[in-house]
Amino acid sequence: MFHGTRPGWIEVIAGVMFSGKSEELIRRVRRAVIARKQVQVFKSHLDARYAGLYNVSTHDGITVEAEPVDSAAEIVQRIRPATEVVAVDEAQFLDEAIVEAANGLADRGVRVILAGTDVDFRGLPFGPMPTLMCVAELVDKFQAICVVCGGPATRNQRLVNGKPATWDSPTIMVGGRESYEARCRHCHKVPRADEDQTALL
Repeated sequence: MFHGTRPGWIEVIAGVMFSGKSEELIRRVRRAVIARKQVQVFKSHLDARYAGLYNVSTHDGITVEAEPVDSAAEIVQRIRPATEVVAVDEAQFLDEAIVEAANGLADRGVRVILAGTDVDFRGLPFGPMPTLMCVAELVDKFQAICVVCGGPATRNQRLVNGKPATWDSPTIMVGGRESYEARCRHCHKVPRADEDQTALL
């Protein structure tokens, strides 16, 4: 199915929201297209923000066409025989089988590029991202700018009605600037449900 002599590898673009992950994924995809590589782009079905379901989009509106998927198995099923580069955005929303799928593609000579948020709103490892970062040949971890102090932001601050979301909120909640802010470790707040939130703003 794939050329046995072609080297394959895994690249992971990780980091918080608003750090430029999708922008970097799109840059690498465009360069692969310029190099006349056969490229397929996928994204989680959960993410229909900005440019809609059939595009990977940056927060600034730069887009590239993508196929929405619900699972790693769906990606494997849709790979065309001639595909040389597979890019996946919002990988944190996919199931753990994406690790096996990425390894399998790389072993068969495909360059696999995965972008995703590596920590959830609590600051904990998010979905398959930690394992993907371990098995990848190349890992780039992007930072944003903390909206509170201006320092390097490594956390996603989820907001509900303008206040920090409590610890027991659902892990997955797709949103943009109205629901999330980039914050540093010290300005990131995740109150327990019974805490007084006025002190955390």
